[in-house]
Amino acid sequence: MRRRDVDQLDPGRAYWVPAVVAPERDWPGAPGCRKGARYMVNCATLQPSRDEFEPFDSQLSCLRWILRNRAQLNRLLPGATIRAVPLAHWLLGLE
Repeated sequence: MRRRDVDQLDPGRAYWVPAVVAPERDWPGAPGCRKGARYMVNCATLQPSRDEFEPFDSQLSCLRWILRNRAQLNRLLPGATIRAVPLAHWLLGLE
């Protein structure tokens, strides 16, 4: 799903996404970024993305996905903490 399509989601439900914050400037997970840059994790590529994401129906299903992919995420996103966050909060910058 792309960020511009978020209005297609059911507004009465809460959605969760795996998210990450760049721990340093020019972080290897997102070369050229600034420290503190916020990204969702693209579930297909396991790469940080500002635009592409896969919403989960619950925090638990998002956390399960993170745990299943933990080894690859740690390799591709070194030094960062991947968290399950409410999509609405993330998009509004509240999380």
